[in-house]
Amino acid sequence: MKMKIIMLGAPGAGKGTQAIMIAEKYGIPHVSTGDIFRANIKNNTPLGQEAKTYMDKGMLVPDELTVKILLDRVAKDDCKNGYVLDGFPRTIVQADVLKDALSKLGDRIDHAINVDVPDENIIKRMGGRRACLKCGATYHIEHVPPKKEGICDNCGEALVLRDDDKPETVQKRLSVYHEQTQPLIDYYGKEGILKNVDGTQDMNRVFEDICGILG
Repeated sequence: MKMKIIMLGAPGAGKGTQAIMIAEKYGIPHVSTGDIFRANIKNNTPLGQEAKTYMDKGMLVPDELTVKILLDRVAKDDCKNGYVLDGFPRTIVQADVLKDALSKLGDRIDHAINVDVPDENIIKRMGGRRACLKCGATYHIEHVPPKKEGICDNCGEALVLRDDDKPETVQKRLSVYHEQTQPLIDYYGKEGILKNVDGTQDMNRVFEDICGILG
């Protein structure tokens, strides 16, 4: 059974974690656009060189090139039974470019799964994160607290609230998401492939709900 899946959801909704769990359970690759950009640039591929010319100037990589890099990745043998897309598409324009490119190959996305979490939950969830800048360990003051408050279990360094996780930064990221990415929920709803899951539940319960959808 082929499974080409797009993960949707606000930043901090937990879609990346779910994408990794889906990939492991169903034996399909977790395809993160950030990872494939980095791999192409590191390996100095023609597509990577082209993307780097934009990134070096601080510009966004055009949608057509992003989709080219993505299609190059999903054409590899390990994707023959499907894949989980994480971080793409982010806009309606990207969704259209992807749809056209796949349809030319006689292919299409099978499922779009939206991990639905209200903004206030996300702000609280991300505001509770703490990170160790020395060893990279991450914690959550409620869900994964360190043994000693404010101190990393691994290396004893002080834990910090990253700028990315501060409420005002999270609010800005959510505003961008609502403006650019949330319209994709309607888009894939019209395509008839959208399924919503309640992302406020325990992580394993969310995963059970997703597996119920995928079968």
